[in-house]
Amino acid sequence: MRLTKIPFTDTKAFSSFFTDYIHQKESLKPFFDQFPSIENFNKTLTNKGQSFSTENRKVLEAVIQKQYSSLIQSEPVRNNIASLTDSKTFTVTTGHQLNIFTGPLYFIYKIVTVINACRALKKKYPAYSFVPVYWMASEDHDYDEIKYFRLYGKKYVWETKQTGAVGRFKTEGFEKILNELPGDVTPFKEAYLKHKTLSDAVRYYFNELFGNEGVVVVDADDHDLKSLLKEVMKEDILKQATINHVDNTNKGLEDLGYKTQIFCRDINFFYLDNNIRSRIEKQGDRFQVLDTQLNFSEEEILTLINTQPEKFSPNVILRPLYQEIILPNLGYVGGPAEIVYWLQLKAVFDHFNTPFPVLIPRNFALVIDHTVNRKLEKTGLNLTDFFEEKNYIFNHWVLKNTRHNLTVGEEHNTISNIYNLLRKKAESIDPTLGPFVGAEGKRAINSLEKIERKLLRAEKRLHTDRLKQIESVKDALFPNGNLQERTDNFLNFYQQDNRFIAKLIEHFDPFDFSFNVLTYTE
Repeated sequence: MRLTKIPFTDTKAFSSFFTDYIHQKESLKPFFDQFPSIENFNKTLTNKGQSFSTENRKVLEAVIQKQYSSLIQSEPVRNNIASLTDSKTFTVTTGHQLNIFTGPLYFIYKIVTVINACRALKKKYPAYSFVPVYWMASEDHDYDEIKYFRLYGKKYVWETKQTGAVGRFKTEGFEKILNELPGDVTPFKEAYLKHKTLSDAVRYYFNELFGNEGVVVVDADDHDLKSLLKEVMKEDILKQATINHVDNTNKGLEDLGYKTQIFCRDINFFYLDNNIRSRIEKQGDRFQVLDTQLNFSEEEILTLINTQPEKFSPNVILRPLYQEIILPNLGYVGGPAEIVYWLQLKAVFDHFNTPFPVLIPRNFALVIDHTVNRKLEKTGLNLTDFFEEKNYIFNHWVLKNTRHNLTVGEEHNTISNIYNLLRKKAESIDPTLGPFVGAEGKRAINSLEKIERKLLRAEKRLHTDRLKQIESVKDALFPNGNLQERTDNFLNFYQQDNRFIAKLIEHFDPFDFSFNVLTYTE
């Protein structure tokens, strides 16, 4: 496998907000604490070590032990869980939805980034231990986003009528998909057919795929973990203490010309119970659970927070804070959208006296198999050309390979000069004729450009077969016009190469912020 790196800007796939963060633009620095270089973790280690309590460590370790009690733990996982009570153990975390069969490739890339970040930190700071963590978004209720995945160009969908937090969904209805899937999917059969809930199933297959790397799965939908969030619940629900901090940050970012990703509500918790995950809204002197008959007085909701904190689920504003309160966490690995919305939250962390983690962009990649690579080499195009739109690629190839002059640049200049002279002549006779001559000149230029487009289309028809080859490469690397990593599932490669994940770990550098191209060579 050959590794090639491409600058993010050459892919034309990332927002200026994200690339400005990568390039450490000065105006963005007030919105985060430390930039993700290996040297900068020294300060974060100190801050987190001083603020994270022994009691929180004990609660975390006990909950994870309970969640793993039915699994056969690898030695790295067992050691990592046990080490969480040690004051010199810290985590690096990524979070993701419970997409069936892992969802798009980039989820795997996030996990690999976390693994490699922990390895790099251990090498730099050998006195400490670093545990890679996958935070399951088990409380998320957006079933439509997790119900499908794409394998070998075909979309597979899990149909269920269940509602509420997806981690609590029963694993019913997977038999049909499993019977349709090509190739070996043994870990997923064991996961979905032998475990009752989606959270349990995901933990199982995740342990099968990444247990030897010591990755620990955390399901924060838990009474004991939520108990550590009680004070935040009271501040946000009863005092609406969060919204001003986020609104002020958003204004600061918008004043710099950035488009913010998320907005804050007066109350940033859902009510979570059975098949319900619904927003809480204060209406008069009552707290209403939207789309239900449930409502509470201030006294009743305070009692509920104190006795059943698991009934409250943080939204996108407070979920990151919850993560940092219950984990001895140093860094969060996220994609472009995640990095952007975390930059909106630093003031919230400051308000709740919680250290802000280092925001580490995940690794990004395009994988090219043997067959596609052979076709790509025959096109004579550069790899970066394929990041362009199809029509641009076709035009670029045709102009590069034609024997004819298909452009009208010379004629364009000639006609422009003629009409400029005509305009001056006309204006010397009657100034009102100038706009008329200018409009006629514009029409002439438009006609030229129309001729050029027709010349190009005619030339394309002479190269139909070669353009079809180019199109097949483009469609393979950018399915449905999207980045491969945001569309295809890892099984596209893992079924052909059971060392696929291991090779990602070998090739990815968590602190090199480039777009990776991994090519299978002969």
